[in-house]
Amino acid sequence: MPTYNKLVRDKIPQIIEASGKSYTTETLSEEKYIKELKTKLGEEFGEYLQSVGDNEALEELADVLELIHSLTKVHGSTFEQLENIRQEKAQKRGGFNERIYLKEIKD
Repeated sequence: MPTYNKLVRDKIPQIIEASGKSYTTETLSEEKYIKELKTKLGEEFGEYLQSVGDNEALEELADVLELIHSLTKVHGSTFEQLENIRQEKAQKRGGFNERIYLKEIKD
């Protein structure tokens, strides 16, 4: 029986059960939940970096986005508020669309 010890999506236990297997879970404390969300974000981001092709990249980005939604909630905010912060920063400092690569600043 494999041991995972990791945060999984909410419907994973039902999927495991439907496959005829049994499982063990626990409900995390708020502190441990935040820690595991951050760990999972790193894992999914790493999978995005290793992805090959647009479809695989988008699948991994969807996982990253789901984790961002969850982390936004645990930080007492909404995705709309997060989007407003993103837009304000983009308005003040721009986005990353022009592919500008800063090489150096001279005094």
